[in-house]
Amino acid sequence: MSNILLARMGEITLKGLNRGSFEIQLKSNLKYRLKKFGDLKIYQTQSRIWIEPKDESNPYFATESDAKEIMKAVTQVFGIVSVSLARKFEGGFDEVVENAKAYVTELLANNPDYKTFKVDSKRGNKAFPMNSPEICAELGYQILENFPQLTVNVKKPDFILNVEIRDYNYIYSGKMMAHRGLPVGTSGKGMLLLSGGIDSPVAGFMMASRGMPLDAVYFHSYPYTSEQAMDKVKDLAKIVAGFSGRMTLHVVNFTQIQLDMYKNSPQDMLTITMRRVMFQIAERLAEKNNCKCLITGESLGQVASQTLEAIQATNAVCKMPVLRPLIGMDKQATCDISRQIGAFETSILPYEDCCTIFVAKHPKTHPHPEDVIEAEKNLDIEAMVEAGVNGTEDIIIEAFD
Repeated sequence: MSNILLARMGEITLKGLNRGSFEIQLKSNLKYRLKKFGDLKIYQTQSRIWIEPKDESNPYFATESDAKEIMKAVTQVFGIVSVSLARKFEGGFDEVVENAKAYVTELLANNPDYKTFKVDSKRGNKAFPMNSPEICAELGYQILENFPQLTVNVKKPDFILNVEIRDYNYIYSGKMMAHRGLPVGTSGKGMLLLSGGIDSPVAGFMMASRGMPLDAVYFHSYPYTSEQAMDKVKDLAKIVAGFSGRMTLHVVNFTQIQLDMYKNSPQDMLTITMRRVMFQIAERLAEKNNCKCLITGESLGQVASQTLEAIQATNAVCKMPVLRPLIGMDKQATCDISRQIGAFETSILPYEDCCTIFVAKHPKTHPHPEDVIEAEKNLDIEAMVEAGVNGTEDIIIEAFD
């Protein structure tokens, strides 16, 4: 008998002829994500992926408590729905009963408040002489006989004893939920416009969940934005990379560009002109780094630069798609996701980014095309974009220590 991780696939199982490529990418991502946990065997049968140590003394598989760290790592890999630590063994129904009794004994020792249970069975091995209802009924009877303190509750049990009969037999209880989605690497790469706020890391997380690898671009206006602001953005990039994988953070020296705009652009149009230049710089960097789209954390109507007219004005300078996964979400929903992915406490640190300095008191919320032309007539936009691209520093963000 040995311990093994059982990871369940989700949306991938709905794929057709290309399902195999998604499964290969998922296993590759798991291997990359779990490399620090020792030498592992990762393989797949039907809608299950199995992860077991090649060395039986691997400490991450010893007990449920020991396995929490590696299980959490599995849940960060998009394409997985949930993961459980299971007991793996061979034999017939007698061995199922003996292993179930040993498993429940340990479960009750760690959870003395458990009073009710149910048995759930899946029989993938059709040569097994009992079907799933028979396994549930007989195993439930054996548990009741050996643990008189327990009773059956099929609607709201304290624990479910799961049994799977495949090439081997498996017993487990409970699962750790994952983020679902598609494996990163099954879609083209995107360039995330990453600020130090709440929204953009969530936008990156959401696009990574659709299989998209990421690079990120950050506009730094030192000394108006501090080195602490830079460190904050690096930390947020690290959090996003924990889901999307290794990324490059492109840091644009934006100080002189922003000062020139502040001096030569109407104050009520400053936000629009700034964002138009930022989008053009981001697009140039995206093209240089094989990214197929830009990604922003904009939500319709949330601030002055996120009205339909303002969005149209910034979109007008881009040839590639601009994806806005938060466009229909309110702030609370975004904050909830930010907390779930561990970014919220970093995002609310009080260090300003370039979008929060030189802000107009009364920005134009519904700019017309002629307003944009007038606002940019004294600006050398091409020179600004070139300066931004040429003044970019690349920082490699490793996903995992």
